[in-house]
Amino acid sequence: MVHWSPFVMSFKKKYPWIQLAGHAGSFKPAANGKILKKHCDCEQRCLSLLMEDVLRPYVPAYHGDVLKDGEKYNQMDDLLSEFDSPCVMDCKMGVRTYLEEELTKARKKPSLRKDMYLKMIDVDPEAPTDEENQQRAVTKPRYMTWRETISSTATLGFRIEGIKKEDGTVNRDFKKTKTREQVIEAFKEFTKGNVNILKSYLSRLEEVRTTLDKSPFFKSHEVIGSSLLFIHDKKEQAKVWMIDFGKTTPLPEGDVLDHRISWVEGNREDGYLFGLDNLIDILSEMAEEDDVH
Repeated sequence: MVHWSPFVMSFKKKYPWIQLAGHAGSFKPAANGKILKKHCDCEQRCLSLLMEDVLRPYVPAYHGDVLKDGEKYNQMDDLLSEFDSPCVMDCKMGVRTYLEEELTKARKKPSLRKDMYLKMIDVDPEAPTDEENQQRAVTKPRYMTWRETISSTATLGFRIEGIKKEDGTVNRDFKKTKTREQVIEAFKEFTKGNVNILKSYLSRLEEVRTTLDKSPFFKSHEVIGSSLLFIHDKKEQAKVWMIDFGKTTPLPEGDVLDHRISWVEGNREDGYLFGLDNLIDILSEMAEEDDVH
């Protein structure tokens, strides 16, 4: 499981650099507008391929791996470097955040997990069955599938993971942000209802969607646990980037995914485009509403 661990570290620039999701300590600042992310073979492979793909303008530029303090890191552009006191939002894309093989593996040894039961009742005390309450434990497959149903992941194909405001405050209380209306409220708060920022985001998302349809990389990969990172500042600069490819897995030679059709175990569909369509639809509705007012 990915543990929530936002951390702020002071950077050479004027802003604090923030990690909204993932494992604490997985990032380090580097010189010349770059950051170091703990090495991951899967992510390195993906970033190397993406540097040769039509998606290159929408992912952080990758500069190979480096050794620092005896540890290996992937070096990439710091996406926040061109912004002044940026507001940042992390949206995890897709209808599930686990690989099919993770579910299969968890089923092979379905041990009872007390830690996952406690996480479950912390979010929703009504969620466990009578049997689970008696055992005070749940299996990992049960927790994994339940986790996707409490947010907008299963219904809208994306979920908000966290938001950092320009003053550095972080909100990661989005576990139960599930409905379209709740997502709209979160975006309103994030953009402060600024229609120019909203339209910039919308334009960028439409570019991303058009490019995804042409991308050989995207067609041939199961894209799981990847996020869209929204960044804007008071100068109304706004960009969206595709980040986090640590679970993005190649399909067997010749196989392709639609990324929109429903996931049925075995078809490896991730729902990435389904989520992106919904995101674009929500932001379009918000921009139109602002225009009317």
